[in-house]
Amino acid sequence: MIRMHLRTFFLLGLMASCLHPLVNAEQEFWSSVGPEGGDARSFAANPENPKHLLMGTTNSWIYESNDDGTSWHRLAKLSIRGDLVVDNLVIDSSDQKTIFAAVWALDHLDGGLFISHDGGVSWEQNKDMDGQSIHALAQAPSDPKTLVAGTMTGVYRSQDSGVRWSRISLAENQELHEVESIAIDPVNSQIIYAGTWHLPWKTTDGGVSWHNIKKGLIDDSDVFSIIVDPKMPTVVYASACSGIYKSDNGGDLFHKVQGIPSTARRTRVLLQDPADRRTIYAGTTEGLYKTTDAGAYWSRMTGGDAIVNDVYVDPKNPQHVLLATDRSGIMLSDNSGRSFHASNTGFTQRQVAALLFDPAHPQRIYAGVLNDKFYGGVFMSENNGSTWEQRSQGLGGDDVFSLGLAKDGTLLAGTGHGISRWTSSGWKPANMIVAYEQEAKYVVQRKHRIKMVLSVPVSQGTLDSRIRTLSLDGDTWFAGGSDGLYKSNDQARSWQSVSMFAHSPIFSVQQDGKTVYVATRASLGVSKDGGQTWDACPVPQKLTSVRSLTKVPDGHLWIGGPEGIYWSKDDGYSWFAPQRVPIVEINYIGYSPELQRVLVTSQLSTLILAIDDKTQTWKGWDIGWTLRNAYFDNGRMIGASMFDGVIVGDIESVR
Repeated sequence: MIRMHLRTFFLLGLMASCLHPLVNAEQEFWSSVGPEGGDARSFAANPENPKHLLMGTTNSWIYESNDDGTSWHRLAKLSIRGDLVVDNLVIDSSDQKTIFAAVWALDHLDGGLFISHDGGVSWEQNKDMDGQSIHALAQAPSDPKTLVAGTMTGVYRSQDSGVRWSRISLAENQELHEVESIAIDPVNSQIIYAGTWHLPWKTTDGGVSWHNIKKGLIDDSDVFSIIVDPKMPTVVYASACSGIYKSDNGGDLFHKVQGIPSTARRTRVLLQDPADRRTIYAGTTEGLYKTTDAGAYWSRMTGGDAIVNDVYVDPKNPQHVLLATDRSGIMLSDNSGRSFHASNTGFTQRQVAALLFDPAHPQRIYAGVLNDKFYGGVFMSENNGSTWEQRSQGLGGDDVFSLGLAKDGTLLAGTGHGISRWTSSGWKPANMIVAYEQEAKYVVQRKHRIKMVLSVPVSQGTLDSRIRTLSLDGDTWFAGGSDGLYKSNDQARSWQSVSMFAHSPIFSVQQDGKTVYVATRASLGVSKDGGQTWDACPVPQKLTSVRSLTKVPDGHLWIGGPEGIYWSKDDGYSWFAPQRVPIVEINYIGYSPELQRVLVTSQLSTLILAIDDKTQTWKGWDIGWTLRNAYFDNGRMIGASMFDGVIVGDIESVR
């Protein structure tokens, strides 16, 4: 398990030709400071204290709340890997210190079951379920020792509180797999319902035999959630990609309820109000719906843009409702769902791609966010990250890949669809592309007709490229897009395509006075005259692509990519590699004037390296977070993480 207080250590420093001894480890404090929000997946409540809640995320972390979900803090990370989706949390009804976390992995079939016996402080992975992609987990209400899990390969059961597991669905059954939901009869633990990617199934003998319960359901329905009425177990609700269904005879016959989302919407979760079984909440991909008459009539309680993954209703106060959502994090209602507000204090699951510091306002930080649509965009902090304010009006839900601040105060955002400029009324597009054509003009001077040839801008359309990098340091500004390099000589009122880089994805641009460096996927361009003319420079033969570059003032040029780091003393005409650098897959290289070091991060490592440009010696910090970039500002190291927002930590001086 990895805790929020992570041990940070200095790695060995290396000269280009000699090995230095290992530096002693030191305890450091690193934390995520926001922006708050992101993807929340699942809830679990302490049976003895409903104010004590746990929440699962999409990157192996579990959060905890002790105040009804008003605020949160990181409790534990289940694994050093960061791709585990914690879709199911169960607090043992017979022992509140025992917690089960069922997970599946993003992008591939993997996962498992983690168990804690100390309230979630430490976790162990169950060997029987290692590698199982678990999408459903339930504890039998009548027998707490019995747990049932739904995986991509079938249905598994434990009858000894999760110690040993065995499959209770037949391996030869060609349809009872890809199990997305599990429900257990409240009275008889032998009766189990399993919802699959192809209709629901039921067993009445603990898995000895199974039968398909599809009568009344539309064929090929993916069954996302099944609930059984605790007072009347013959009443069963099932949600599917084709709608919500209800059965009054234990699943023998279903009928579709009316007034709920059409067949195109998915209901991910159903929850019965613990105080009123006629009240049911349905969390869909287009908002939260609610019925108070056992499914006869439904009303939508949120906007249609809310993607609801889980619902929690306080059994002692049914007015208190929580939603776990994509992008907007946790939403809280104190009036049974009639209105909701964000409840993300302490919860940070943002994908931050860009960080920007305002030299005129030392406490100000801007963060550009990915994958959060209208809940993301740009955030600004005026107090070094203690609090954040969303500044996304006008972006239209676009992802923000880069940010740039000019000396005149112009703030630009590079998005998935071009460039936007911040104004007093929000973000405005700054995407006009022009080409200059020569045009003859005639003027009369002292009775003589004189021909003049002028360069006239002619509109060439609109810039609609993913802008990965912005450089606004000189009189000419540069934007690196997925389809080439653009430059502007009029403060982003118009842009010109640079022909040398046409159709080449640009990963990094840096200006050093009149010298401009541009990194494409597999090449390097250098201009000595502010971008008027360009030379192509070779890149190291072992480097398959260039991801980032930086020029040290009065020093070397550094580049990085999948195979590692290289430096050049002659602007890219010859290259050298520092010896024994411990990271590859470099995603960022930048120079820190405060530290007078080159900072390096990797998409496959939690290390930050600080390299001395003159000696090529380095020190490193294992901060426990994978970063997209890192900066040293106001005495702190600050980085944009892959999934955990902005990361801040104090480091010992490396001078």
